[in-house]
Amino acid sequence: MKIPGLSFSLKRAIGVSGLKAKIARETGIPTTRQGLERKIGDMAISTLTGKKKRKKR
Repeated sequence: MKIPGLSFSLKRAIGVSGLKAKIARETGIPTTRQGLERKIGDMAISTLTGKKKRKKR
C-alpha cells in the first residue's frame, strides 16, 4: 500500500540523478532520450533551413 504524497527514489538518494544533471549541464549534451531527440531534431532543422538559433543565457 502506497502513502499518497510520499515517494522514495534510490537513484536520487545515491546521487545518480544529480550527477547526470551536472554532466549534462557541463557538456551541453542531454542525458535523457527526450532531450537527445530534441537536440538532434533542432540541429537537423537548423541545418536544413540554414538558420542559427540564439543561445539562451
